[in-house]
Amino acid sequence: MGASLLEQLIEGLRVLPGVGAKSAQRMAYHLLERDREGALRLAERLQAAMAGIRHCAQCRDFSEAEVCAICASPARDRSVLCVVETPADRLAIEQATGYRGLYFVLQGRLSPLDGIGPRQLGLELLAQRLGAGEVREMIIATNPTVEGEATAHYLAQMARAAGVTPSRLAQGLPLGGELEYVDRGTLAHAFGQRSEAPG
Repeated sequence: MGASLLEQLIEGLRVLPGVGAKSAQRMAYHLLERDREGALRLAERLQAAMAGIRHCAQCRDFSEAEVCAICASPARDRSVLCVVETPADRLAIEQATGYRGLYFVLQGRLSPLDGIGPRQLGLELLAQRLGAGEVREMIIATNPTVEGEATAHYLAQMARAAGVTPSRLAQGLPLGGELEYVDRGTLAHAFGQRSEAPG
């Protein structure tokens, strides 16, 4: 006999990051006992989001349209491109700094042991953008982790090969930290004090 509906619900909730068996069980019981209407709304919104959200054809951020609002905006400086690991990192920079250029979202970082290479990060698309001649500076805003630094080195080589100046966020970001969790003042300072990327 297959798993019961309750067991399937608990197992389904475990796809969320940081949610183990006990947490998933508590969530399932809460929804069933106290908030069935909320659970149905959540199910509808999850279904709509999965069907309606895609990757921007230019920057790979999440978008409901083929090209996201930032890439489509004529007010953005198209000569500067900031490369980040995640949409959350892009949002952190957008909120904490006065940056008015464009972005490229890797949706990860180079990690050969996990099977994440240049293809998985959309680096062919990035190479096309760099080769088009519009970008003059590429700000490398990967996280200061081992994988983030390796990714930054690779990106700096890509930029130089295309005749684009690579820059890296200034020190002051904690080693091993994640941009998403850095306070706004530190992130704004590091962004403003960026320097040419090594590599």
